[in-house]
Amino acid sequence: MISCGNDIIRISRVQDSIEHIGEKFLKRVYTDEEIYYCESRRMCKYQSYAARFAAKEAVYKAIAPTMSEGIEWKDIEVKREENGKPYIELHGKMKELIKEKDVDTIEVSLSHDGDYALATVVLSYNN
Repeated sequence: MISCGNDIIRISRVQDSIEHIGEKFLKRVYTDEEIYYCESRRMCKYQSYAARFAAKEAVYKAIAPTMSEGIEWKDIEVKREENGKPYIELHGKMKELIKEKDVDTIEVSLSHDGDYALATVVLSYNN
């Protein structure tokens, strides 16, 4: 069995949150590693932040938890392989939920163009 989650977000929405709420927003939504990566992108940092935000939403939609209590934004982390391919690493309640649902693999694709960032996540299950 597989399940899919998609999310699209206006980059300016994430940029506005970062510029107006600042560090509080960043520390609530992104891991230190995600912040480091996005900040290193300089000219594309807001696109990178938005793509990661969309990926977190897409993972959540793909797993469709019945109880969202205790799941935090940073429980879903977007990392990169050496070749640049993004992958998802889970922590906390989301990691427990994935184990409980017997998910075998999580694939993620990120994209951004113009005013929008998009993420698609596909989960495959063992059963």
